[in-house]
Amino acid sequence: MEKINYPKNVDELKSYIEGGTPSFYLGSRTSTVIPYEKLSEKLDGVSIVDLSKMKKKISLDCDGALYIAGAVSWKEASEYCQSHGRQVLTSPTEELALCLSGVATSATGERCFGFGTLREQIIELEYMDVKGGLKTLKASQAIGELPAFQGESVVKNLKDYQRSYSPYKTYKNAPFPRLEKAIDLMVGSEGQLGIVTSAKFKTAPAESSMYLFVRLPKWEENFEPHLELFEKVQKMRSEVRACEFIDENSVRFLPEDQKIAQGFDLVFLEIAQDNFENVYNTFISELTLVGDEDVFEVPSSQCREFRMNIPRYIFEANQKMKITKIGTDVQVSPDKFRALLEMYKSWKDSGIGFNLFGHFGDAHLHFNFMPTKEQYPAAQNILLEFYSFVAALGGSPFAEHGIGLIKKPFIAQFYSPVHKTMFAHLKKECDPENILFPAGYMSL
Repeated sequence: MEKINYPKNVDELKSYIEGGTPSFYLGSRTSTVIPYEKLSEKLDGVSIVDLSKMKKKISLDCDGALYIAGAVSWKEASEYCQSHGRQVLTSPTEELALCLSGVATSATGERCFGFGTLREQIIELEYMDVKGGLKTLKASQAIGELPAFQGESVVKNLKDYQRSYSPYKTYKNAPFPRLEKAIDLMVGSEGQLGIVTSAKFKTAPAESSMYLFVRLPKWEENFEPHLELFEKVQKMRSEVRACEFIDENSVRFLPEDQKIAQGFDLVFLEIAQDNFENVYNTFISELTLVGDEDVFEVPSSQCREFRMNIPRYIFEANQKMKITKIGTDVQVSPDKFRALLEMYKSWKDSGIGFNLFGHFGDAHLHFNFMPTKEQYPAAQNILLEFYSFVAALGGSPFAEHGIGLIKKPFIAQFYSPVHKTMFAHLKKECDPENILFPAGYMSL
């Protein structure tokens, strides 16, 4: 049985880090890129440090900035803000995920459609370095001002690295961290350079939302209505907070009393109540491939339960089959969305079960294979070929949940010598003994 360390505060975390043991840090075990059922096997010789017991601190300042330290979940953060007349701008599919883990993986969630990425909402953060020291990074500071980026060769490498990021500017995340603002040293580096201990986030005044569902045919049979909706919603980002997709194959995993509009795909929209009339008149009513009878409102509590339970029940189904999840986290530009759907549609002929859900408005969906043990190698081979297609398409292979361990086999082709040089430099500067997540993507 694996031995797990549970630091309860920054002093205990400091004491552990100073011991110099190669370690992997985790939070709420909600990540989709870590095979928790095989963690000891995958991390042979590496200790596991669980941060879910870290002392929680949460507060709002007079400007509405949300301060979070320790093991605070997005559910707790959202409820705290609501009780103080504010709202968080990030809403992960799994609300029990820890906020600071989301910083480490650069997670985004469904409200990214209206409010932008989590990275853009971070004002500042604090992290513990490999020597046990606490350091603060601010979004207002350029990353080139940090000590790790001084020197002629490093400055040149940073400029080349930042140029390589340019094609991904409109995506949630590139295949590699952004490295523009000082906070980017920690955002998306997955604990390989330090452990995030606190962060301060932007919030907004609380508002009432409506959840409007649009019923569509099954995408693998006809996705033209889906694409019409997708194209029209792009102009509504200032009024629509989220635009999410759940296919009929996903709905099947839910208990009967939780299913909505069985036999159809669904897109649901979170709309600020004050914006509803305009959204309906200038967007919903203009859809030509969707009838009035296919649009209906669902109470927020029912929508929330429906949305959260889809990935949970799918995860449970994989667990029962003792299968590590095989799925995608790909985002493409709007003009390439049709090509992505065509590729997913072609997999229907593989004979392997599947489902599709995710962040529809951002052209960012999660395709999940549901293979038997015998089909598992075939599904894995399909993904190996698929990521070459994504690279040719100019898409981002892992736009939301990080790389972790499960997706390492697919990421190498997205790294050039520029990226490998930067990763080697950062590990040398921040973690020379490679004790922080030594199996992470920076060690490729």
